[in-house]
Amino acid sequence: MEINKNDELGVFQTIINELSSFEKETQIRLLKTILTFLKLEAEDIFGEHFQSHRSLGFNIPQEDSSESEIMEMSPKEFMLEKDPRNNIERIACLAYYLSHYRNSPHFKTLEVSKLNTEAAQPKFTNAVVHAKNAVKRGLLVSAEGKSRQLSAIGEQFVEALPDREAAQRILKRLSTQRRTRKATIRPK
Repeated sequence: MEINKNDELGVFQTIINELSSFEKETQIRLLKTILTFLKLEAEDIFGEHFQSHRSLGFNIPQEDSSESEIMEMSPKEFMLEKDPRNNIERIACLAYYLSHYRNSPHFKTLEVSKLNTEAAQPKFTNAVVHAKNAVKRGLLVSAEGKSRQLSAIGEQFVEALPDREAAQRILKRLSTQRRTRKATIRPK
């Protein structure tokens, strides 16, 4: 199929018009998703100068770097490494992966479920309920709209895994903080 310059310009203008209405983080996430969908690599687009395009938000691994190993970790490998023991922990681990590996700090429960499938984990019986329970436990918090995000404690919890004792200390600290706050709030 032959494409003329006017067709290319029209597609370009449509893409620019649509993307310009979003914030920078969303623009970057959408562009990365498009590249992934089209199976394009940064080198394909930027050629030999792709290292200078980090400002666009592309995670380009450096040679001889432990960062490159981290960047290449699949959801399945990540879940095997973290070894969550229940659905709430699994939700927190998947949320961490979305935040740190997919540049998606805000997410809907459906995105977590899709990532769960990609990670070859057992299907959730009711992902919405498990996500709500993760919020109650303090591992997730509400975000923009009906989205959620990993809490600071949730992030520490996942980073501590698979060390169960360290992870439990973080949860214990969270419950201590909650009790202290409730004790300081007195009814009028």
